[in-house]
Amino acid sequence: MKRILSILLAAVMLLSVALMATGCTPTPAGSGGGSGKLIGVAMPTKSLQRWNQDGANMKNLLEKAGYTVDLQYAADSVEMQVSQIENMITKGAEILVIASIDGESLGGVLEQAAKENIKVIAYDRLIKGTPHVDYYATFDNYKVGVLQGQYIIDTLKLAEGEKGPFTMEVFGGSPDDNNAYYFNGGAMDTLRPYIDSGVLVIKSGQTDMEQIAIPGWKSEGAQARMDNLLTAYYADENVDIVLSPNDSLAQGIVASLKAAGYGSSSKPYPILTGQDCDITNVKQLIAGEQSMSVFKDTRTLAEKVVGMVEAIMKGTEPDINDTETYDNGVKVVPSYLCDPVFADVNNYKELLIDSGYYTEDQLK
Repeated sequence: MKRILSILLAAVMLLSVALMATGCTPTPAGSGGGSGKLIGVAMPTKSLQRWNQDGANMKNLLEKAGYTVDLQYAADSVEMQVSQIENMITKGAEILVIASIDGESLGGVLEQAAKENIKVIAYDRLIKGTPHVDYYATFDNYKVGVLQGQYIIDTLKLAEGEKGPFTMEVFGGSPDDNNAYYFNGGAMDTLRPYIDSGVLVIKSGQTDMEQIAIPGWKSEGAQARMDNLLTAYYADENVDIVLSPNDSLAQGIVASLKAAGYGSSSKPYPILTGQDCDITNVKQLIAGEQSMSVFKDTRTLAEKVVGMVEAIMKGTEPDINDTETYDNGVKVVPSYLCDPVFADVNNYKELLIDSGYYTEDQLK
């Protein structure tokens, strides 16, 4: 009888070891399965609210899953970001999650990562010119622009036959950010029929990215360009629409408009688009200074990336829904695109407050 019990006990122990080896042991609730393994998270800057939220969400979710997280911000310095990634490699990171500053400047350091068999996930910004990027997680960036363009069409009732003409100026994002071209393409493709027919009139004639791009997504750059546009083209009439691809530019544009006397009955604020739903911009939206902002819930993107990390660590394929769009010049990077939506004065409470993204006090 003792011999039988010993055999059964040995069999149970062997089965337990086998289950642990195959990752089948149930993970205790809340402890995660990361076993303390290091994940490097490289973010571009703390100067924009959204990257602080992205980094915090990522760190929180990865730590809940049991990983150790090295979260670094590079103060918009490519050299600093390269150095931070090198340090993550030296520390033994298993996976790198990188929101690049300049999508074409990481080839060398990612070659180092590849030699150490470290997988790389590009976060929200495509890393270009290298084969050593394994996955890309972002929002549907072309759709961001479509939402902005469609908002203008719907607000002015252009599809219902309104002829205007309405004056419009166009801003572009940072020229070293691949996403800027998708935002612009989505918006301009949507608005093109009305521009071509003369319903929308861009008085400056400036539509090429070389003319409209604002390096570094800097608010002060957008403010200076808006100042110049208002002085040169709108001394005798108002601008009706300003297409801004994101909220940091919209902040600079609002500052310029205020300085030029907009916000009165004779000079109403133009329709002004944005993206990211930064706190300052939601306040501008509530005050009637900005019309809309595309909401990209960073919690959703962080959850998707953590799911990618978990899949890679288990040796399985991450969830992918796009294998055609994002060609980085060397390869088409397998991607997951999350859906953006827009917020305006009519729905911001439901989207931003009821969902727990912000509290009411934060928007006062």
